[in-house]
Amino acid sequence: MSYNTQMLNVPPMAYSQLLESDVYRGKSAETRNLRPGELSTGTTIMAIQFDGGAVLCADCRVSTGSYVANRSSDKIAQLHDHIWCCRSGSAADTQALTDYVRHYLAQLAVETGRPPEVKVAAHLMRRLCYENKDHLMAGVIVAGWDPVSGGAVYNIPLGGSCIPMPFALGGSGSTFIYGLVDAEFKENITKDEALALCKKAVAHAMARDGSSGGSIRTLVATKEGNVKEFVSGNALPYGPAGW
Repeated sequence: MSYNTQMLNVPPMAYSQLLESDVYRGKSAETRNLRPGELSTGTTIMAIQFDGGAVLCADCRVSTGSYVANRSSDKIAQLHDHIWCCRSGSAADTQALTDYVRHYLAQLAVETGRPPEVKVAAHLMRRLCYENKDHLMAGVIVAGWDPVSGGAVYNIPLGGSCIPMPFALGGSGSTFIYGLVDAEFKENITKDEALALCKKAVAHAMARDGSSGGSIRTLVATKEGNVKEFVSGNALPYGPAGW
């Protein structure tokens, strides 16, 4: 952004003072609303429910402002045998939250003698996020399989609401792919179709969002078990123009 002195019709001294007082100078749309000392974070996370389980997907980049702190992070954390979550926001906050929920679910499984439901894990996460919303920066997607509901996906954005959804998106890169997922998603989607859509959508987000990138990690949670997959940066289903 620049100023035209003739258009503004101000003397040179006032023009220089105007530049010095411009709070947006040198800042992008992502960083101009941050408090002093606060750093922007970014990611792309996604989950799709299908009959018999759920697919979770995330990029691998951990950013600290404009610095890439980790290019191969695992943002899909296990909460119980068949329950997982995708993490976005502050890495420290979401790691602490997943540790708490994992501990509570393990205790619950011992006390009741049966595996916990995805819904229970989501509401535990929601309660922790909501009651500490002034101190946390965490957006989480909880998904997986349980004997009662089968496959389930719950979106827990900043603020601590908890929304059951057929598919959920999160992170800074999600804004680039809502239209794509809306167009590609269909009812009664199969496991293979859900997995392919997750990879395609996250790859598109990584191509457009500077805070998302690296590689793609996916996880398929079903009654039979959990299957992880890693897609390296040179094997993505989509890359920016010129690759």
